[in-house]
Amino acid sequence: MIPYSNLSFFMIMGILLIPVIIAGYYQKRLVLYNSMITLVVLLMAFASDIHQVGSILAYVIWEIILVSGYIAYRHKKNATFIFYLVIFLSIMPLLAIKILPFFELKDWFGFLGISYLTFKNVQLLIDIRDGSLTSITIKEQLSFLLFFPTISSGPIDRYKRFKKDIDSFPSREEYHLLLYTGINKIFLGFLYKFIIGFLINTKMIGTLFIQNHTLLSDFCYMYLYSLYLFFDFAGYSAFAIGLSYVMGVKTPENFNLPFLSRNIKDFWNRWHMSLSFWFRDYVYMRFAFIMQKKKWIKNRYTISYIGYLLLFLLMGLWHGLELHYIVYGLYHAFLIIGFDWFDRKNKKYSFWKKNKWTHVLSIFITFQFICFGFLIFSGRLF
Repeated sequence: MIPYSNLSFFMIMGILLIPVIIAGYYQKRLVLYNSMITLVVLLMAFASDIHQVGSILAYVIWEIILVSGYIAYRHKKNATFIFYLVIFLSIMPLLAIKILPFFELKDWFGFLGISYLTFKNVQLLIDIRDGSLTSITIKEQLSFLLFFPTISSGPIDRYKRFKKDIDSFPSREEYHLLLYTGINKIFLGFLYKFIIGFLINTKMIGTLFIQNHTLLSDFCYMYLYSLYLFFDFAGYSAFAIGLSYVMGVKTPENFNLPFLSRNIKDFWNRWHMSLSFWFRDYVYMRFAFIMQKKKWIKNRYTISYIGYLLLFLLMGLWHGLELHYIVYGLYHAFLIIGFDWFDRKNKKYSFWKKNKWTHVLSIFITFQFICFGFLIFSGRLF
């Protein structure tokens, strides 16, 4: 049973979370009981496929060995080669199922949520390298990796923020607000995913007119698919965040009115925020830092633009090796680079004035670029 895929999952969760809610009002966290719920959810998600059960067990053991081994090594030495080797070994399972599909490794070794668990593990290793994380027990790593509300598709939390919530518990008044907010988010998820998203997908995208590949149908599909993608994924994120709140964990938001973005940079600060911020902090910023430190490239704009190309190419490849994902990544890289150039010129010459009319026009223009990007992402053009 895929998490959040049907009403049965929510009914089971509703029953299992009753003790958690009661304990929350007494400002208690049921550590052992929460572990039991995690086990139940993992069994529901993976028990039907023995390959996935074996894969997630092997993956978790592998990552625990890497993190535990590297943190012990980091207390003594800090060789760059060892750091990159450990990072490579951490992402190797994900690379195997992404790059070698012809060996059917995805069916044998892949499992639901492997990408998001890999992001979490790489984050831990980078934090250990930087010295911001000096110790982590196996129990703490398991709690972070296997936090069941977000295990399949995020949002991607940060370990320090997560640990702060796990190590404490809100007051009764604070938990009451968390519970109220969490339940509201869950109902919002139902509205987004199972009503609006479902209707767009079945009653509009599924029609014969949209399925015909004409210029007009492709044009309509572009907008409908963009809306469906948002409501489906934002609905899932609302479920995960809402359930996290019920557990007393403030999992970060993933969407913030992305279709009201004023420009493409603003869009990536609003769309799938936990993923875009992860790539920004752990790919783009580190690349820029290394380039400036080593002085391999002196022009900061060149560094920035190469960083954008690297960031969005990786983001595209993360979705898959198909051509439309690669083109989608490069498309957004060039949009970001183009907007940065435009913004710098506008600051100098002020040809795009800031007022309510240009604000509305900026949102309209950005929306067109966003939707065309999702049309590329859908693979319909290829």
